[in-house]
Amino acid sequence: MDRLFYYNLDNLLRIIITAPVMYIAVVAFIRVSGKRTMAQMNNFDWVVTIAMGSLVASSIVFKDVTIIEVLLAMLILLIFQTLVTKLTLRSETFADVIKARPTLLVYRGEFLQDALEKERVSSGEVYAAIRQAGIASMDDVLAVTLESDGSVSVLPSTDVSSATITTLTGVGGVPDD
Repeated sequence: MDRLFYYNLDNLLRIIITAPVMYIAVVAFIRVSGKRTMAQMNNFDWVVTIAMGSLVASSIVFKDVTIIEVLLAMLILLIFQTLVTKLTLRSETFADVIKARPTLLVYRGEFLQDALEKERVSSGEVYAAIRQAGIASMDDVLAVTLESDGSVSVLPSTDVSSATITTLTGVGGVPDD
């Protein structure tokens, strides 16, 4: 119990040096890697972000993990993320493996129960997204989509024919009108 609050001065100094260095390194890596790193994340982006956080924490807390080792690991993760992103842009098959496909949850004011159950989304969560979109009635909802990044988007119903609905391209579960 005597080491719970303080072990030795060397460990404290290492943390005082490592924490700001890792902070600067993370900011620099994110800045260099581009806006995608900070955008709403798909599954792969989320994994990379969690792994980077774990690496940073390891470098600060564990004395046998060096700053150079962590910086190299972070660089490799960001390079890998860049390569995966480029492959998803070039190959639809690869993109389907890496990214979740958006799923239609509501269409023309009607809940799609199978989709809600498959995606584990409650009707209450859908209603909340509809309210946030400023829509008061289900009659005014064209579509509610669970996007690849887990966000929910709402398209208001307007006087549109199904032939003009182009934003639902690539969304799973769109009925043929």
